[in-house]
Amino acid sequence: MEFTTAIGSRRSVREYLPQPVKKETLLELIDAAVQAPSAMDEQPWHFTVITDKALLARMSKSAKAALLAASAEGPHLDHIREMLSDPNFNIFYDAGALIVISAPRALQWAVEDCALAAQNLMLAAHAQNLGTCWIGFAQAWLDTPEGHAAIGLDQSLLPVAPIIVGVPKKVPAHAPRRKPRVHWL
Repeated sequence: MEFTTAIGSRRSVREYLPQPVKKETLLELIDAAVQAPSAMDEQPWHFTVITDKALLARMSKSAKAALLAASAEGPHLDHIREMLSDPNFNIFYDAGALIVISAPRALQWAVEDCALAAQNLMLAAHAQNLGTCWIGFAQAWLDTPEGHAAIGLDQSLLPVAPIIVGVPKKVPAHAPRRKPRVHWL
């Protein structure tokens, strides 16, 4: 896939076929992720790969409960509360894998470095006809003692980018070409 085509056509996928993603493929995606630039070439990222469906289901249930307990009230949040209240809703959309990109909490620019690695990973997955989605619903819960314990993550690491990867059941339609807002000086 040509690079600019990959950038323009990658979309967040939220519907997956129930098949697993091969370990070799996941390692290829991680290899693409670590090619990202990082501040001062620190390369701070740490990757945790979860493919156990039962563990992902338990994590989804715990994260939904934590989000519901912490969420604010308001009509603009009703649809989110409804989604999180649905016992059949899995925040990981039953994808074949979850890759959590983490970095040392105390390291300056670690969040930015992990985001760059995540973008590389998502583009590499798209080039292999796999779907991905950054799961914001998981972020806060993953940084709790329960979340760290669930994925065996040391407390010194900050989970930054929870990215699901899987074989798409349906790929969202391409959005119209986005227009940049540019301020020239």
